[in-house]
Amino acid sequence: MKSLLPTASKQPIKFRIPAAENLVPIRLDIEIDGRRFKDAFSWNPSDPDSEVFMFAKRTVKDLKLPPTFISQIVHSIQLTEFRSYEGQEMYGGERLVPIKLDLRVNRTVIRDQILWDLNNFESDPEEFARTFCTDLEIEDPEIGPAIAVAIREQLYEIAIQNVASARETRISKKGRRAAEFVTASKSGGTALDLVKLFGSKASIIRKRKEWDLYEPIVDILSAEEAEALDAREERNARLKKKLDDKDDGYITRFTRS
Repeated sequence: MKSLLPTASKQPIKFRIPAAENLVPIRLDIEIDGRRFKDAFSWNPSDPDSEVFMFAKRTVKDLKLPPTFISQIVHSIQLTEFRSYEGQEMYGGERLVPIKLDLRVNRTVIRDQILWDLNNFESDPEEFARTFCTDLEIEDPEIGPAIAVAIREQLYEIAIQNVASARETRISKKGRRAAEFVTASKSGGTALDLVKLFGSKASIIRKRKEWDLYEPIVDILSAEEAEALDAREERNARLKKKLDDKDDGYITRFTRS
């Protein structure tokens, strides 16, 4: 009996994010002296005009942030990890993997789940985001880019995990078997269950007739609800920073002792 589980590509390919453009997702959350800067975007590491320091300098100037933010922005846009994987071999992994959207942009909450074909390098997160916003009549111009970045973050993690799978494949047959059946996704679940649910020909661009299977959720928060969530996120961010600073101090003292 032939398995319904999609199989991985047998031929290794060079590391890249499984999308039309090999863009690196960047997420910034920086706080200095009571001023906080948050942003998320995709960075083209192959663009010779994309210089991190000039981007940071321009951002600080445009947003009228203190100059101290420049070095922190530069430090946060780390392409070292991405560069370390360039040229390495990876496998496509499962043909279909679930991508989960759960994000808030301003007062809009988006929740959805889609299937992504890892072997289709023409799939476009930005195009999907534009189609999503058009279909659901979302007018906030910040939501489309936020959806695209959220998708790219998960695809980036999948690509990195598939590099590790390719390494295991070269070491042993057991590693090869794991590489063919591993499901690398933040959202969990199995490809077999998803294929049964959505069908093996599912597209990342959801058709309206499929909405009853996993309906996209778009909630508009009241101003009070949004403010309450912002306040909670601020408290959590400050608490995390205090804990991180405390840990760093402990490590420094331990090292010097």
